[in-house]
Amino acid sequence: MPEVRQAEIDAVRRFNRDYTRRIGVLRPGLLDSPYSLTEVRVMYEIAHRDGIGAAELAAALDLDRGYLSRILKRFATSGLLSRKATPGDARRQRLSLTAKGRRVFAPLEQRSQQQVEAMLGPLDRSGRERFLSALDAIEHTLSASAVESGPVILRQHRPGDIGWVVQRHGELYFREYGYDERFEALVAEIAAGFVQHLDPRRERCWIAERDGERLGSIFLVAKSKTVAKLRLLLVEPGARGLGLGRRLVDECVRFARQAGYRKIALWTQGELDAARHLYAAAGFRKTSESRHDDFGKRGLMAETWELKL
Repeated sequence: MPEVRQAEIDAVRRFNRDYTRRIGVLRPGLLDSPYSLTEVRVMYEIAHRDGIGAAELAAALDLDRGYLSRILKRFATSGLLSRKATPGDARRQRLSLTAKGRRVFAPLEQRSQQQVEAMLGPLDRSGRERFLSALDAIEHTLSASAVESGPVILRQHRPGDIGWVVQRHGELYFREYGYDERFEALVAEIAAGFVQHLDPRRERCWIAERDGERLGSIFLVAKSKTVAKLRLLLVEPGARGLGLGRRLVDECVRFARQAGYRKIALWTQGELDAARHLYAAAGFRKTSESRHDDFGKRGLMAETWELKL
């Protein structure tokens, strides 16, 4: 492993100082409350994982069990916490917030939402996309535990992949572009149609994967005997910059030629700059466009692109 340079250490510490100041964790009470950062985080986990056990909670937050026990005791004494025995094992207790606890937690949750909204509000769409992509990259890199990653492979779909494609399209396009659940419903319709009418000789789904983790997808489906449609291109934020999008598009085009198609068409949106750049680099050309107000946004520009094979 390469030696960690002092400049790298200084950069991380500088970011930590700036970010902790921005989110207010240095103040005596988090979110203008009488509770510490740790106490609010414990409250959050109990609120969102109703019935969690103390041991599981300690492991999830990497907290000393004695320290956590004292926090839970204070919550119980204040009437915020309910403990119930686990059926079949009276020694294990399930934790839940009481009605009072939920009333105390609700404004903390709202203030946290407002704090993040205020942070992102001054950023334009591209700025938010860069910020969120950077967060994804940090999380993905650290979760790898500094273990060298294996090669990225492209494979055909298998059970579980189609659901992942729908879920990740819904999540990422909402977060990065503000598309609502109607976009996810469209993706689900396309994915279901692919599975129900699949012709393996002329249609295919590729899943990009590394060390068992899905990193991207692309589909080729038949529109007619001579025309194929490229659909559902996706690259995970943490995998962007690796050339994976170009690789997926190239594989799709290669298969289309092999299957005997004469043309590939695709439908995209004018604001999807990264995808449009990939299509142009692969030789696709925009043939038409039309404005629409789908997916919860007004003034979207739908584009049709084509590639003659």
